Parts: sequence; C-alpha cells; structure tokens
Amino acid sequence: MGPNLKKRLETLQAELTSAWQKLQLDARIQAITALETEVANPEIWANPEYAREQNEKLARLNDEVQPWRLLRVQAEDLAELFSLRDERLLNELEQQLTASEQNLSQLKQALRFSGKYDSLGAVLRITSGAGGTEAMDWAGMLERMYLRFAEKQKFKITCLERVTGEEAGIKTAVYEITGTNVYGLLKSEHGVHRLVRLSPFNADNLRQTSFALVEILPIIKTDEDIKINEKDLRIDVYHSGGHGGQSVNTTNSAVRITHLPTNTVVAIQNERSQLQNKEKAMEILRGKLIQLQLEQHAESIDKLRAGESASWGQQIRNYVLQPYKLVKDTRTKFESTEPEKILDGELDGFINSYLEQNTAQ
Repeated sequence: MGPNLKKRLETLQAELTSAWQKLQLDARIQAITALETEVANPEIWANPEYAREQNEKLARLNDEVQPWRLLRVQAEDLAELFSLRDERLLNELEQQLTASEQNLSQLKQALRFSGKYDSLGAVLRITSGAGGTEAMDWAGMLERMYLRFAEKQKFKITCLERVTGEEAGIKTAVYEITGTNVYGLLKSEHGVHRLVRLSPFNADNLRQTSFALVEILPIIKTDEDIKINEKDLRIDVYHSGGHGGQSVNTTNSAVRITHLPTNTVVAIQNERSQLQNKEKAMEILRGKLIQLQLEQHAESIDKLRAGESASWGQQIRNYVLQPYKLVKDTRTKFESTEPEKILDGELDGFINSYLEQNTAQ
C-alpha cells in the first residue's frame, strides 16, 4: 500500500473529524433521538400544529446528519481495508477513497451553513430610500432580482405586504421565503444597496444615485429561540386596506407592534384577520431582534441597545450602470462587470464569496 494512499486517507479522516465537531453532529444526533421518542408518542397529536413542527424538525435534522453518518462509516471501512495490507484490494480501496473524497468535498459546503439560524427560512424586506420615484424604481429592481434568485433556487415565496410607488417601483415589499438554508444563503444581502445610472425619469437624462435598504430576517415562528417580554411591546390596531369587497376598512385588522426598548417597529396589514397579522408581525419582530442581536454581538435580547442597528448606515454593494458597468461588494470586494445578469438574479458569485469569507474567519 503506497504512502500516497495513506496520506489521503489520513487527510480524509482529519477533515471529517474537524467538520463533525464544527457542525456539532453528536449534539444533533442526540436531538434526533429525543425527537424520535417524542413524535412516536400518540399524545403529541393533541396539538397538531406542534406535532407537525416537530416532525418537520426531525426530518430536517435527519437530512442534515444522515450523509455525514454514512461518510463516517465509509471512512471507517476504508481504514479497515487499508489495515489489511492486501495489494489485491488496492484498486477497490483507491476507487472508494476517491468517491469518499468527492462526497466530503460536497458535504463541506454544509459548513457554510453552520450558523444558528442558517437552516431557517427568511423574511425579505425591501424599502426604498430618499429620492422619490428614482429610489422606488430601484427598490422594484431589487425586488425582481431577489424573486428571480428565489425562483431559480425553487424556494417557496409568499408576499406578506407590498406598497407600490405612485409612478414606478415600490415603496416597500415584504416576502416570506422558505426552503433549505434560505437565511444562510440570503443573509449576505442584508444592508444598503446603491445604484448609479442615467435617470430614465427626467428629461435631461442626468446621472442619478439611488439607495434601497434590504433586510434579511430569520423566520422565528416560536419563542423557543428568543424570549420577548410582553411588557416591552406596544400593540396598535388600525384600519387595513383590505383585500377588496364590502368589508374593506370596516374592521381594525392591521397590526403595528413596537418593541419599546429598541424602538423596533413592525406593521402588517395584508393578512385576512387581526390574529394572522399579529402572528406575522411577531414573526418579523423576532427576526428583526435576532438580526439586531447579531449586529450588536449582544448576549441576549435584554442587552440590545436602541438605535444601533446597521440599517441605513451599512452600504454593502454598489451597482454602477453609468458611466461604466460594475457591481462590487464593499465587504468581500467581489465584483462583476455584468450588472444585467446580477439584476436577473444571478447572485451566486456574491453569495459564495461572502460565505467563503465567513467560513475562513
């Protein structure tokens, strides 16, 4: 058995051990065992919604862990084959080792999504900046870009709220996006996006700079990950724009929730009932506070400080259409000279460079 094979096998085992620890797979296996016991109990169906959530959590954990367990068994088998020192097994050993190396290379992509909330869905919120029609049109361009990206990834997209501009684009739009590692993929997009172009909205065709704020918030459906004190909330109800029909503006179905310690405000009016609006608003508020916690490196929600979100202060990407064509990320320095493709949802280069930078750190 050649020294090259031995070195490759040792490298495989070392990288597998490192990834196993980084992904905390032993803890996930324990969580799977506990969930299997829980969902096997018929009494769990007394609360069908909770039962469904636990079954989904179990399925997600199994999908995440099973490929790694299989690879570890394969590595152990390879080590056993190698220990036999049988030259007749050389071809078989090399083929299996190559397959395992390729498998590990693919699975290591999961290391990019080892953040606490990376596997969750995300709320995408786009808000136009100062600048009237120009800014609203830019916000609409970003909306299309992200919807195109989500469609290509085969994510499920649900519009929670959308306020169009008077002449073009949008003032704000809120979408719920679900699928595998949605938050992990899209978290790189959180921040201010700047556009420079020749204005299509004035007669002189002058060069114009526009801004839009993109918020990417993890979908936290329960209080399991974040405890919010009811005393810290102010909940206001008001007339909703409604979905049309005779009952429009006859009920107070729209909900605005303010988290007083941080002055974080969430308002939703697109759902059909006040209860649905409140649930969606709480879901978005949890995501906003989690994002704020990540930005401030705070130990808990109680330690958050008001007015210290990056929000409009963090410009993350420049899109220049005139006098030259360039899209450049201010954090990773990744750039593209094909803004048309980027604005059509081809974000893989920007997302991957951000994830690689974070993994390296």
